[in-house]
Amino acid sequence: MSESSAFVIPAEWAPQSRIWTAWPSHPELWPGTLLQEARSEIAAMVRIIAGQTPFHVLAFGEEAVQSAAAALGDVATIVPARFGDVWLRDTGPIFTGTGGCLRFASNGWGGKYIYEFDDEVGDTIAGLATAPISRFPFVLEGGALEHNGKGALLTTRQCLLNPNRNGWDETTATVRLQQAFNATAVYWLDDGVLYDHTDGHVDNLARFVGENTVVCQRAFGEDDPNAQLHEKTASDLQALGLDVVQIPSPGLVKDEEGSVMPASHMNFIISNGAVIVPVYGTASAEQAVAELAELFPGRQVVGVKANALLTGGGSFHCITQQEPVVGEHS
Repeated sequence: MSESSAFVIPAEWAPQSRIWTAWPSHPELWPGTLLQEARSEIAAMVRIIAGQTPFHVLAFGEEAVQSAAAALGDVATIVPARFGDVWLRDTGPIFTGTGGCLRFASNGWGGKYIYEFDDEVGDTIAGLATAPISRFPFVLEGGALEHNGKGALLTTRQCLLNPNRNGWDETTATVRLQQAFNATAVYWLDDGVLYDHTDGHVDNLARFVGENTVVCQRAFGEDDPNAQLHEKTASDLQALGLDVVQIPSPGLVKDEEGSVMPASHMNFIISNGAVIVPVYGTASAEQAVAELAELFPGRQVVGVKANALLTGGGSFHCITQQEPVVGEHS
């Protein structure tokens, strides 16, 4: 079954019927203490949001199901299901505003992270949501696109034009996106944040917070590894005719081995009543959350620790997929 040509991908701030996420279920992907730490971070996110937006949490295997139930109690629906890892923004369906969803091919983020069942979990979620699927044969991860709810898309050349995805040039990519999403405009940025596992997903770089408004970051600290990128991103967005707001970046964040991490406050999740912002214990966190809160009047904006999730390559936006209320797009 195919979507009507009139469908729209609602903005993330549009009313949501529920949010899908996944419970870390593979100890080999989350070694040592990371499994429990990542679970704790996800539980904190779910508990803040669940009062206003229902959560469905996929868990793979009996241990994971029991762990999720113990951690979340009755604040979420635990769903036994097979999946590779928790990054449902990329492997799950993209829901439309008319009750259906879009599904794309998956190649493990350019062949780097091939996990069994990541290619089927999107169908599983669509089935559970009783959302008819429109399929497209090209590779696309959900975190590679931002939607303003009115047909405009925001993306990066680094990801969508990467030879490890579809081998597209910009003209071809624009046409494919316009056809798949009924897009009226495709806004292109160049690169994502340094060391991003996804080859520069836009949801770690810049986010729509209004029909014509985009939030991105400004450098924090003299050693911010993305200082030049942040200023170029803001400048490029302004040149595209978009209204731009900058909040502080986390600055330099390193892992236990001393490697620079792709930390960003942009990987926030918007729900009906709250916005959950990933924070990493840096000095800019409180200011970043406060400035972002000014963009979401009427919603609780909360910073939640995401250091463990970051070791896996993402944060709260990467592990979630919202299902909009059918027919309510604004």
